[in-house]
Formats: sequence, structure tokens, C-alpha cells
Amino acid sequence: MVSRFLVVLSLVALALAGVADNMIEGYEAEGVHWALLVAGSNGWYNYRHQADICHAYQIMHRNGIPDERIVVMMYDDLAENPENPTPGVVINHYNGSDVYKGVVKDYIKEDVTPENFLKILQGDEAGMKGIGSGKVLKSGPNDHVFVNFADHGAPGIIAFPSSELQARDLNKAISAMYNSKQYSKMVFYIEACESGSMFADLLPKNINVYATTAANPEESSYACYYDDMLGTYLGDVYSVNWMEDTDKEDISTTTLQKQFGIVKEETNTSHVMLYGDVSMGDMTLAEFQAGKSTVVKPQRVLPSVPYDAVSSPDVKLSILYRKLAKATTTGEKLKYQSLIKQEEQLRSLVQSTVKNIATLAADGADQVSRILTSRHSLYSFDCYEPVMHHFSANCFPLHKVEHALRHLYALVNMCEEKISPATILSAIDKVCLQ
Repeated sequence: MVSRFLVVLSLVALALAGVADNMIEGYEAEGVHWALLVAGSNGWYNYRHQADICHAYQIMHRNGIPDERIVVMMYDDLAENPENPTPGVVINHYNGSDVYKGVVKDYIKEDVTPENFLKILQGDEAGMKGIGSGKVLKSGPNDHVFVNFADHGAPGIIAFPSSELQARDLNKAISAMYNSKQYSKMVFYIEACESGSMFADLLPKNINVYATTAANPEESSYACYYDDMLGTYLGDVYSVNWMEDTDKEDISTTTLQKQFGIVKEETNTSHVMLYGDVSMGDMTLAEFQAGKSTVVKPQRVLPSVPYDAVSSPDVKLSILYRKLAKATTTGEKLKYQSLIKQEEQLRSLVQSTVKNIATLAADGADQVSRILTSRHSLYSFDCYEPVMHHFSANCFPLHKVEHALRHLYALVNMCEEKISPATILSAIDKVCLQ
């Protein structure tokens, strides 16, 4: 009897030792789920990005991911904005519910930066000490991570309120996390113009990352749901499509691949793209958008309404023209006519500036034409990154002049045409500084 008891104890000890061998100290053996939700813009014109992210928070929170494992970065200038006719409320659908209530705001205002984002993503607690909530992803080798970003974008970058995150830096961070066993599986949903360029030919297919983007590397994403009372767009087509799908699905059985197919079909304004490990598409939404043991009933299906979709670069002008059409007094009409004229003049200035840079940098009219009309894929990052930053610093700050983002393709083309960075930088100086 005693010997049998000792045998049982020995077997238990061996089993526990086996478990211990497969564990990394400080991490739960079965793994947990984490979410990092980021709105990179600010201002009433960009209302939709923060509304998207607030909605995403409500999904994660409702589905059982505890707040200590959800990190939210948003400028937080909507709820109490002077232009908000319903103070304290943010919506993401016509007559929709308040998606702002209860949102954890870990990092707001000047703390919303690409540097902080990368530290939070990689679990750098020391680097975030004394900043915002200080919360970071403490994900381990058994954990699932969901990352959702909404803002403006351009070739090889996504925008933050005062700077930009570069594609190579993001993918370097992802690879470092993989090598450090900081996740088991990770999913990215990115809403931005040309967002495909953040992963195309950069994200490996064998590091357990599944990434979808609102647009391919060459096109705009689209805003939707214009609200007359608020005077702005409430959401983005790709974002509201995936979130409203999650809201109505049984997420315990609906797969990532099924959602991708639905969103790709419903987002008829741009080409929704998929990168990375496509085999992860068989995993369920609940494995990333919910707590591990949570079974969530589908939510009320919102009434179908027109998208009223407009390309992201045209949002500001669209809003101004709508407000002009609604204006009833001479003063209001003159105000919006003036603002429209200013915006159109700025667009013309950006376009002529880029053309002048190309003319100085290129070798002849044929090359200038190619630079301004073609779309090369971005491979020459060592040329493009310093040139892009120089353009932003000396011509048009990309985080303030959204339309300038739409012309960065010309800088890509110059680099891919093998014009030297020195030549392009010199052309920028001559056009913008002299």
C-alpha cells in the first residue's frame, strides 16, 4: 500500500516537473488574452478614429478581457470637445450607443506616440514608468495578443498625433517579440490609408502573426457614417465592418478567416488585405477578442444605414462642403467658403511643391512624369525614411497636413528610380527652404 502511494507521488512529481519545464516563470501556463487599441489622430475632423477605438474597447471589455489586460492609447479630445453637441458621449454609428463610457484611457494627449506604442507592445515597463498609466503588454509565450490601430497612413508609415510609426520599426518589434517568446499568437487589424504597406514584403509568414489592413499598399481607406448633428464622420468602413460583424456573430465559433471574408466583401471602397500566417484564419474571434473562459451572446444588430463613404484624404473637404450646404446665414456661408478655399489652396501648394522637388531631383521630363504618375512598391527604405522625415520637417509636417501624406508616393518613386537620397534631400531644401 505504502509502495503504491510512493509510486503515485513519484508520478505526480514527474508530471509537475514536466509542467514546470514547459513554463516560463511569471507567466500563466494556459495563457491569457491581451489587447492594445490605438487611435493615432486628434481633432474633430478625425472623430472617427477615436470612435472606432472606443468601440473596439467595448467589444474587448464586454467579451471578458479584463481592463488590466487592455491598453488604450487615444488623444481623448472628443467627449468634451466644444464641437460636441452631446458632451461626454462618443458614437460609432447613426443613433448608436455611447462607446466612450467606461473606456480606460491609459495614454492620452502627448503620450500617444510611436515610441510609447512600441514600448507598450514589447512590455517595456521601465520605459513607460511615469508615463500615463504605465500599463504595458505583459504577454508571455502562451498568450494571445490583439492589436487594433486606426488613423491616417501613407507608404511605410502610420500616423500618430505628432509623428509617425515606420513599417520597419513595427516589424522589427514584432520579430523581437517572437524571438523573446512574448506571445503565442498575435493579430493586427489596421485602419489607415495604404496600410498594406506596413506588412507587405515585411511580415514573415512563420512567426504566428495574422494581420489584416483596410487598404492595399497603394490606396486610401474610407470614412463613413456622416452625422449631420455632429458635423463629422463617425467611423471608417473597414473598422465598422469588422466590429459590427463581431457584435452580431457567435464569436466562439466564427473564425478569423470568416470575418476577413465578410469584411473584405463588405468593404467595397478599398481592398482589404491579409498578411502573415494565414493558417491562423481557422482560429475563432473569441481567441483574440474575448477573455479565455467567456462565452458572449451576439449583440443587437444595428439597423443598416448608408455608408456615405468618402476617401480619407477627402474627409475634411467633404465635411466643409456639407457644412456650407447646411449654412443658413451669410456669415456662416462666407466662413465655410473661406475654409474650403484655404484647404484647396493648401492641396495645390502640396502638389506643386512635390512636382518642383521631382523636377529638381529627376533626370529629365520622362522621369519626372514617372515619379508623379506611377506607383512603385516600397523596398528602398534606407532612402525613403530619411527623405520622408526631411520632407515632413521642412515642407509640410505630415501629422498636421494630412494631404501631404497622399503625395509621399512620389518620394517612394524617386527612391525606387534610384535617385540618391542626397539628391532628393538637396531638392527638398531648394524648394522648401529657399
